[in-house]
Amino acid sequence: MTDRPIDRRTVLQRLALATAGAAALGSASSPARAARAPDPVRTQARIAIVGAGAAGLASAARLSQRLEGAKITLIDARREHFYQPGYTLVGAGIKPASYVVSTTREYVPRGVEWIEEAAAEIDPEGRKVVTTSGRPVPFDFLIVACGLELNYGGIEGMEPALIGREGIGSVYYSPQAAAETWKTMAAFAQTGGVALLGRPHTDMKCAGAPLKYTFITDDRLRRAGTRGKTELHYLAPQKALFSVPIVAEKVRMLFQQRGVKTHLEHRLVAIDAGRRIATYESPAGRTEMKWDFIHVVPPMRAPEVVRNSPLPWQEGPFARESWLEVDRETLRHKRYANVFGVGDIAGVPKGKTAASVKWQVPVAVDHLVGDITGQPSQEKYNGYTSCPLITRLGRAMLIEFDYQDNLYESFPGFIAPLEELWVSWVMKTMALKPTYLSMLRGRA
Repeated sequence: MTDRPIDRRTVLQRLALATAGAAALGSASSPARAARAPDPVRTQARIAIVGAGAAGLASAARLSQRLEGAKITLIDARREHFYQPGYTLVGAGIKPASYVVSTTREYVPRGVEWIEEAAAEIDPEGRKVVTTSGRPVPFDFLIVACGLELNYGGIEGMEPALIGREGIGSVYYSPQAAAETWKTMAAFAQTGGVALLGRPHTDMKCAGAPLKYTFITDDRLRRAGTRGKTELHYLAPQKALFSVPIVAEKVRMLFQQRGVKTHLEHRLVAIDAGRRIATYESPAGRTEMKWDFIHVVPPMRAPEVVRNSPLPWQEGPFARESWLEVDRETLRHKRYANVFGVGDIAGVPKGKTAASVKWQVPVAVDHLVGDITGQPSQEKYNGYTSCPLITRLGRAMLIEFDYQDNLYESFPGFIAPLEELWVSWVMKTMALKPTYLSMLRGRA
């Protein structure tokens, strides 16, 4: 390895190659990836997939490639497809809302049936899914990929209609909500004041996003010349800023350097939009804080169709929000062997990111195909998760880790995981989306 600095052209060339190879979502050896694709397996198996988001579409794509003659059915009412990793970019004023919107139809593989209804009931004993119109969809195998539910009602006084009003933002709800959040935060940046940001007490999709938005808000204030007139508070119910200790310490140091006041073990329980007062619960009791800008991240839980089924965890840390009870290495349901769970719904210690979907889906599909062929799969999901953590406009840290909190380096000698680099920023803002779209089509 030469000590000579790498010029930007070389960096962009390498980044283009990485994108083409689907490296941006985790370039370390991907599970269930062979040098040559195996011949399709002939079968008449009926496979239902609940949910046509990233995990559901990626599952349908891979199954359609691996199987010939199978009846694969996608069940989801949503016709728009949302590139959710881009919501933070919309909320930062970097991308327009249209950047994250496409259609579900364009990613449904040929030969896969798409029922444009939501699933109303999952009956693993009877091996059927019932749609909202009452249509039964029998299955031999089921993949649950229905994502999660944003429980804004879990915060007293909060509802999505408030986003964009009274200094309230929340990038999670929709592309439009992310755009309204940007307008609200940009107006706040012109005046300064008190900003409250944080995360919920539940597991959540992209746990790094609340940190990203705090860093982005700080940078927007500095660029507007109002940071000196602003109190920036980050409040979280957890005892650490991030689940990986070394990353938590790095974020703590950056927050300290940039004057972000950190309040751990603080849970947002209520807001009074008219008075602009947020109420937090902590070990010391209830605390009220006034805001000029607040970024609300709601509690998250399994959708009702899963909560009302036999499929959630019955005990343990994943039971409270009713996450799907799956084996963390195979994504197979622990009580129903013909059921798999991938994406946000899976009750595993890590993995509510698009990068996790990239690694989970090949494992689950390989085990399902192994059941059909009678040749059990040996593939395992190790908890790989990736978070391009924006720390200011133009800089990010590429954080990759697994169940054991081991840090990965997909680009050793090129991208260090705890360094704020412009190339990691380029990866987040430019390279990630093409890779994501390749994943939806089963090519990443």
